[in-house]
Amino acid sequence: MKPTNPVYTGLPTTIFEVMSRLAIEHKAINLGQGFPDVDGPEDVRRFAAEALLAGPNQYPPMMGVPELREAVAASNARFYGLDVDWKSEVLVTSGATEALSDIITALIEPGDEVVLIEPLYDCYLPLVRRAGGIPRLVRITPPEWKLDTAALEAAFSERTKAILINNPMNPAAKAFSREELAVIAELCVRHDAYAICDEVYEHILFDGRPHIPLMTLPGMRERAIRIGSAGKTFSLTGWKVGYVTAAPALLDPIAKAHQFTTFTTPPNLQKAVAFGLGKTDGYYGELSGALAAKRDRLSAGLTRLGFDVVPCGGTYFVTADVSSLGLVGGDVEICRQMTLEGGVTAVPVSAFYAGEAPSNFVRFCFSKRDEVLDAALDRLGAWLGNRSRAVA
Repeated sequence: MKPTNPVYTGLPTTIFEVMSRLAIEHKAINLGQGFPDVDGPEDVRRFAAEALLAGPNQYPPMMGVPELREAVAASNARFYGLDVDWKSEVLVTSGATEALSDIITALIEPGDEVVLIEPLYDCYLPLVRRAGGIPRLVRITPPEWKLDTAALEAAFSERTKAILINNPMNPAAKAFSREELAVIAELCVRHDAYAICDEVYEHILFDGRPHIPLMTLPGMRERAIRIGSAGKTFSLTGWKVGYVTAAPALLDPIAKAHQFTTFTTPPNLQKAVAFGLGKTDGYYGELSGALAAKRDRLSAGLTRLGFDVVPCGGTYFVTADVSSLGLVGGDVEICRQMTLEGGVTAVPVSAFYAGEAPSNFVRFCFSKRDEVLDAALDRLGAWLGNRSRAVA
């Protein structure tokens, strides 16, 4: 038989799915995949339910319902001082992953180089390769997650079509500094490259850190594409509502890719997200504050157990070094043992690198109820205690 597309043929199942299946099979507490275990604001969910019943439930406009596109433009102005024309610069997609697929399909041609910063969210490499792009990888490593600006500069060339940056960054929980972003912006301008900005965690930053969209830096308004996510902003990951902000010349081909991918997104969910984006500053402060408290709760517990916890500036995740625990094997084997023997599931950080990677770090998701985090820490404590006694 003729071969199928080699980008996807034989591609391993995503690490999130692998670990989640293992967690279900062994009744482990799943701190691997990044989603909250409670639903988002009731008023937003109620708005969606009422809009569903009121209708219409036929195809909404391909670009998105006007209410949501207007709300996205208003949020850009409210939070970042960006003047966005909702009619020509905002597109609604069925989740941020669809947005990434649309953007990469629309912008990248075979042979174009795309700069990626690893550790990577797992869909980036396949999407770039499917479009015929050539990845140019720049590595950051825990615990500092420091961006090597010389290595970044070396990755750019006259063949660079775009850089894809995730800020705040999954899985590193890194919030890029203004200085780092300025280097990226200068390189984009110098090499006439686009910036694909995955900013789904824009409202989940801690310790007073501001979110700085790359689009706001000099020279980037016309070359940056900004992606947001209702799933992260409202803890409604199953809704799969994303939105793209870009200059008209960029948004036009992206919208065409969207047209032939999903075409549109459920209208009731779009209207509810539009309502949600109008929430007061108190909501956004409570969102980040509540998650920061969960970060601190889990981090303190892991530290007590002997994990070396890496600083977390945003997102749903903390990374921990397991070197001092005396466990056998690399991070993949340790995560498996932790699930099978300890009843807690984490994700190996090495899974987010394209090649050889640090093998002593694991990632935990803390966007769970406090009692779930506490139960996970109790299980980990018992597991580590049992292992210590067995060794002794």
